[in-house]
Formats: sequence, structure tokens, C-alpha cells
Amino acid sequence: MANIRSEEGHSTDSTDLKRIIKEHCEQLCAHKFDNLDELDQFLERHNLPKLTRRKTQSNKPTEYGKDLVLPETPFPPPVLCHGTYSLGTGALGDCTCHEFPTFLQRTMQVSDQEQCSRELDLEEITRKISFLDKWRQIFSCHRLGTNNTTLQNHEGNHIPADETEDGMGIRQPKGQGHLPSSSLCSIPKPSIISSKSGGFPISLAMATKLRQSLFGNAIHVFSYDWKKAYFRFHDPFSDLAFALEVGKGGARSIQMAVQGSIIKYLLFTRKGKDCNFHSLRAISKREQEQGLAAALAGILWAAGAAEKATVCLVTEDTYVTSTPDYSRDDFTERLQLFELLEKEATERFIYDHLQCFKGEGSHGVILFLYSLIFSRTFERLQKDLDASTTHLLQPSAGGFLCRQAVLNMILTGRASPNVFNGYQKGKSQEILHGVLTRSDVGYLRWCKDTSEDDRLSQVGSMLKTPKLPIWLCDINGNPSVLFSTNRQLLSDWKAECHFDLYLYGGRPPQKKPVHLTVDTHSHHWERTRHEDERVPGRRFSPVEMAIRTKWREATINWNGTVPFL
Repeated sequence: MANIRSEEGHSTDSTDLKRIIKEHCEQLCAHKFDNLDELDQFLERHNLPKLTRRKTQSNKPTEYGKDLVLPETPFPPPVLCHGTYSLGTGALGDCTCHEFPTFLQRTMQVSDQEQCSRELDLEEITRKISFLDKWRQIFSCHRLGTNNTTLQNHEGNHIPADETEDGMGIRQPKGQGHLPSSSLCSIPKPSIISSKSGGFPISLAMATKLRQSLFGNAIHVFSYDWKKAYFRFHDPFSDLAFALEVGKGGARSIQMAVQGSIIKYLLFTRKGKDCNFHSLRAISKREQEQGLAAALAGILWAAGAAEKATVCLVTEDTYVTSTPDYSRDDFTERLQLFELLEKEATERFIYDHLQCFKGEGSHGVILFLYSLIFSRTFERLQKDLDASTTHLLQPSAGGFLCRQAVLNMILTGRASPNVFNGYQKGKSQEILHGVLTRSDVGYLRWCKDTSEDDRLSQVGSMLKTPKLPIWLCDINGNPSVLFSTNRQLLSDWKAECHFDLYLYGGRPPQKKPVHLTVDTHSHHWERTRHEDERVPGRRFSPVEMAIRTKWREATINWNGTVPFL
């Protein structure tokens, strides 16, 4: 009777039983193991909060973005003994597989020592399953991927499914204040500071004037693409470690303009670093943050006429209510303004509050634009503008685009509405304001629809020849940054004969800057290759045409890259 086989083919032989159980567990583990790749992808996309182990009085779920409190009991590795698959008795609880035939569990008589030796080859698999289930509990605790219809607040009270609580215990509509589980277009809760941090709150008069300076009225509010825009770098120590990730919409122009100042800092301003292209790829996360803080502070300080900079941050309190002439956006009304009287103090303050500009959902680009306007002051802004430009943004395709005055304010510190030098008369003999001084970062523009006979649209030498070889480019409406690592490029005519430029367009397919080699010599055998003057751009790419607005007879070698833009 050592080996009894039933009519269905089941055997009571211990060797057969162990083999059947082992094969079943391997199949079960393999199915769970398939989810690990999906988990890895999830962990790469989301920056999960730091895990801490400290004692707690309850197992209530914590708020997203704060340290997760786990029970003191450790997570024991799962074991497989006596036909029962268990994940232990820790924080995850027991998990038993009941798919085995009942009679197999009754007849299984194997000692613990023999079983452990038989199942050593499954130890690694079961360990990783325990790790997977641990993270599932963490995601559930943070309401990631959960289908629960109700939540509990800190007092144990139930909250309807269409509401959540923010960090202050205030109920909010679902999707605000927490990472969404199903919606991909929700904007996370902005980074906020305490109302007691200093500074002074925005008033209704200031908020109204701010809206009018941007939109021409106090009724319009920023579109979705503006609200989700912030300053975020590519991965450190990569080909684009120096570069910001740039989205779509009107905020993109501001991001690329700030990018020019970041390159200025990384290449030419920071101390103790070599001025070469390879140094841009060896940027750490800390250096990225220092570069962003220095760039934002330098721009705001220049806008404040090197006298004062104003930084706007969001607080938890609301200072402005809606009126018939002012529409709330639940963001501008919570601003607090901080005035700084030194450039170094401005940089330190921004670095200490950098999360308010680079955090997802921080409205970072809008905050910077607000800070730029308040640093310039409404009085100076009114003097900078002219009859051709009364406000800074223009509506376009359901959103808003930056006018030239915004870009010039970032580049030069003055909100000049035009790109020519000095002052010129318009078609109606009105006085139009242009650029008065050279700036560190220049500007190039080329559009296929622009006529070379239009003198008011031509970029002047003040912007074409900046102090440093960095240019913000507007090529057929697409912003990009062109730069050289040779600081003397624009001060030595010999260097301008043959030199290298790098182009960053900010588009997702671009994995590294494009290396361009520019030759400004005029060769007689190349004249036949020049474009027909009656059809500008017919033989050259838009990038080449933009470069040729600065170096008219230049030929550009793309060094193997397919021309784009």
C-alpha cells in the first residue's frame, strides 16, 4: 500500500506528491512573477515617498508625499511548508493557496527540514513575491490604483468618494491634492508654504493689475498647459543633463528662455568647472538645482534693475475673493510676495524654495512669470511697453502665447515689445520701443512667412551679438537654444571663421544636443547651392536659415544628423 493511485490518476507516493506540489507552486509563482516588470516600470515613472520604520498607534493611511509609517513588525519572507503557501504573519498577513486537491494536503507528511531542502530553488521567487505584495500594500495605502469608494480621514470619519482631504484637513474634490489613480490629466496639488513664512499677501488690486498686465483683463485665467508647466531637468549624468524637459503650449517659450540662462551658468559662470561640452553631460542633481536657482535669480534681479527682486510663492491661505470684474483661479489668490535686496540673497531664497518651481503641480512657470512681473514692477512695465503691445500674452488656439515683451524681459531685463535696436517709428508714426543694450543671452528669429523688407521684424545687432555665445531661437514659431562652448567666439573674428554650435530644441525625440559645424567662408563653388532669393528656405533647413541671419554666408554641417525644425 506504499503507492495507491486513485481512479483519476492521483498517487499517494511521497515523491509524486512533492513533484506535483513543486510544479504547481512554480506555475503559481511564475504568474505572479510576470507582474514584476510592470512594477519596475511603475517605480521608474513615480517618485515614491521615503520609507521609514517607526512606531505608530494605528495603521491609518498617510498623505501622499509624506513619509510612510509602517508597523514595527518586519516583513518575513514567505515560506512553503506542508502544502500551504504563506507570506508570513507580518504586516501583510497570511496568504494561503487553496487550489490544491484536498486529499493531497491531508496525505502530505513531510518534515520541515526535508521540505526546506526540497524548496531551496523557490526561495528567490518567493522572496520577490513578498516584495511585490509589500509594494501593493504601499500603493493601496496611498490610494494608488485602489477602487475603494470611500476613504477615512484622520478622525476615522468616512469621506465620500468624490472628495478627499488636503494636508490641512480641508475636503477637496477628488483628484486634487493627491496623485490620481486613473486620470492622466489631473494637475497635482501645488507646493505650498506656511502663511507665517514672512512676506506680504497679494491684494485684490494687485491681483487685478497682474491679470490685466498679462491678459488685458481680469477675467481670463491660465489654460491647462500653463498650469501644468514647471521646471524639470532630464536625468543627471546624461547627454541632456543640462537641459530642461519642455512641454507644449505657450509656457514652452519661457522654459527655453530660462534654459539659455541655465547654460550660461553651467558653462561660463560657475567656478571651478571647465568650459566644455563634456562638462554639461556630467551634471549632478545638485548642480542642476544650483543652475536653476542661479538662472531664475539672475533673471529676476535684472528685471528689478539690479535693485530688488520679488519672488512669489503659494501659501495655504486665500487672500482675494471673486468679484464681478475678477475671476478666481484658486492659485493667484493665495500668493505671498517676498522682496529681496541682494542678488545672492535672492539666489539662496529661490534655492531653499526650489520645489515651488520644479515640483510637479507647482505651477512653476506661472510662479516665475508672476515673480518676473512683480520684480519689474507695474510702473516700469508700463514704460517698457508701447502702443503695439498693451499686455504680455496673446490668445492662440484655446491657450495663450508669450509676446516678444516677455522674452525680452527674460533676456534683457526690460519688456521691450520689439527686437530692433533702440526706438523706431511705426506705420502711424508712433514711437516703438526696441532693445537698448546687449544682453548675456541673445536672440535669433526666422520664419518662412516673414519678409526681409519688414524692418520692424528684423532682429537687431543688440540681440544678434550677445555678450556670450548663447541664443534663444524662434524658428517658425518653435523655441530652441543654440550655443557654443567657446566664450571668445563673438569677440575674436578669427574664431568666427570655423566653429561648432550645439542645438537643443526641447522636443521629446531629441536624445542629445545636435552638433553643428559652421563655416563662414564664402566659396565660389558653393554659390550655386544657395537658395533662390525669391523662395527663401527652399534649399536650406529652417535652422540653417536662422543661423544665416547672424552669419549671412555660412554653410552648416549637421555631422550626420538629419536636419529638422
